Amino acid sequence: MRTIFRDDHLLFRDQVQRFINERILPHYAAWEAAGVTPRALWREAGAQGLLNSALPAPYGADGDFGHAVVVIEELARANCLGIGFSIHSDMVAPYLLNLGSTVQKDRWLAKMAAGELIGAIAMTEPGAGSDLKAIRTRAVRDGEHYVLSGQKTFITNGVNAGLVIVVASTEPELGARGLSLFCVEEGLPGFSKGPALRKIGQHAQDTCELFFDEVRLPVDCLLGEANAGFEYLGRELARERLAIALRAAASAEGMLEQTKAYTRERKVFGKRVIDHQSNRFTLADAQARLHMLRVFLDDCVRQLMAGTLDPVVAAMAKLNASEMQGQILDDLLQLYGGYGYSSEYGIGRAWADARALRIFGGTSEIMREIIGRAL
Repeated sequence: MRTIFRDDHLLFRDQVQRFINERILPHYAAWEAAGVTPRALWREAGAQGLLNSALPAPYGADGDFGHAVVVIEELARANCLGIGFSIHSDMVAPYLLNLGSTVQKDRWLAKMAAGELIGAIAMTEPGAGSDLKAIRTRAVRDGEHYVLSGQKTFITNGVNAGLVIVVASTEPELGARGLSLFCVEEGLPGFSKGPALRKIGQHAQDTCELFFDEVRLPVDCLLGEANAGFEYLGRELARERLAIALRAAASAEGMLEQTKAYTRERKVFGKRVIDHQSNRFTLADAQARLHMLRVFLDDCVRQLMAGTLDPVVAAMAKLNASEMQGQILDDLLQLYGGYGYSSEYGIGRAWADARALRIFGGTSEIMREIIGRAL
């Protein structure tokens, strides 16, 4: 039994599972084909308290990070990594809650909790991924406005987003120390979106490019203080990386359960697949490694809820979980034979969807660099 959850978390898990089974799984294949999740689903999720679940009322469902963990894990365990709720609720919303003015929080957070406004964060550029000092998007102060120009790419929730937190350079000579965060609303003159990008996985998650052509932003669209973006990103990325780690672990756990069921039913050479020792050892290795990972991640959740999660430990969590997920899903897919490479079983989609988690939120190489610098 996991000890990080209270009774209210467990009741909420039942509610989330029902929502996924009734409102997501019957339609997920169609959303994958369309390349986007309908906005109506977000409003339904908001009505059920699945959005901003860890934020206090009136900005969220008045829960804690344990409630956020439930949503993250159940979507991943159900093989729905393409649903972008976590970016919205566990990245964008906390930035606004922790850095925003009362006016900014009142303006956007309640709408985000209701699913009426979908959030995204725009860091990555065509020439700048994990290297923040290479960001070229500029925001130049002009009286009571900032003029924003640049391009962002690989933006999760980008097609649906009504509010984007944009990372831009306000003091280029300071490099990464000259970055600032801006709240940019859909529909502003000069702000446009590209079509949904075609990806090798997570097809239901709308991902696109964003373009800013001299977008005039009132100064009250600055989030926090000018030139403090690098510090803010470092502070908030620990939670993002833990959320990614939780997604990776739950995805692998869900696929392990499905694979155990499949190998008990499928026969080859006159025996069930699971009755072959090599296959049984593959499953045993996956079970043992995921159990060990779960203990570590639950401890990370405790630390985050206590406000003591170290960014280096969060980097370890993301590195271990995403790398382990990729390895385990590859091993599990092999047990399906040719069926693993078909769309008949979910293991193929899970395998393709998982690959991005070693890139999102900082690549595995960046995680190793963060850990290595702390040695």
